[in-house]
Amino acid sequence: MKPLASDVRQRLITWSPSVTLVPTRHCFNACDYCGFRLPLTAAARDWLSDEQALHLLQSRPWSSEVLLLSGEVAPGSTSRGAWLTRLLVLSRLALRAGRLPHTNAGPLSRHEMATLGRLNPSMGLMLEGLGPAHDAAHRHAPSKALAVRLAQLEQAGRLGIPFTTGLLLGLGESRQQRREALEVLALLQRQWGHLQEVILQPWRPGGGAAMPLNRDERADLLETIAEARVLLPPEVHLQLPPNLWPLEHLCEALEAGIDDLGGIDSSDVINPDHQQPGPDQLRQVLAADGWMLQPRLCVHEAWIPRLPAGLRRSVERLSHRLVTAD
Repeated sequence: MKPLASDVRQRLITWSPSVTLVPTRHCFNACDYCGFRLPLTAAARDWLSDEQALHLLQSRPWSSEVLLLSGEVAPGSTSRGAWLTRLLVLSRLALRAGRLPHTNAGPLSRHEMATLGRLNPSMGLMLEGLGPAHDAAHRHAPSKALAVRLAQLEQAGRLGIPFTTGLLLGLGESRQQRREALEVLALLQRQWGHLQEVILQPWRPGGGAAMPLNRDERADLLETIAEARVLLPPEVHLQLPPNLWPLEHLCEALEAGIDDLGGIDSSDVINPDHQQPGPDQLRQVLAADGWMLQPRLCVHEAWIPRLPAGLRRSVERLSHRLVTAD
């Protein structure tokens, strides 16, 4: 019997072919768990050059998304203007190369966010979480304060920018604190309608302590995924990084409510010790359980009408190429 169209949609999992550009790893925050950060010093000027960026773009010809993932320069720093300029230059470079930039560079002023929003079809900032465990992990990270993050999510809504946020799970937060964080995101979405994705990211240690999630950890997170699907409005996609979940158990997360695997590059710059599965490998695993993997742009289709006209034309051209290539 031929499957209904609704059945096909329910078994569809999306992902974004991505290349990651890191303008700088220097950051004025010092999160307890971070292996990405380099200390911010006055002499730190090893920012990603245009030539380095072009080389990375050329090495990932299949990518449609250019994730600009940056360490943060403190507001008020004399380097802040040059840092913003670098993000803008890299965004324009991505567009000239026929790709779409997606900036995740920490909290931004309204002017900074609006300026980047004219070049980025989507942007992002993790909420991460609330409660004592997250407060302790962020005690040396001023921009991770809950009030700052919430103000950023609301600012993006006021500006009408399609936005990605998410929770970092497994730092010691309670189930109730996860629920409260999801309820806050649901409230923001009902007010502004700009949250296209919520990432449910398991925290995983790196180095010699890098291990896959065990059965109890998976069971705990599966309950949170299912709860997120109930609490968040249905138009919000639920995303899980596939390298942070055991591949042989990935379909369990999809059954619980995950419908997107995020931007996938050849490696994960934040979690380099957790190997990134490639799209062919993912297709094989998912097909065995009746799921279909489909590429998408960094901005989901429903949010494209929000974009400025010129940027919308760039998105529509790339959307056509992505469908043709797939």
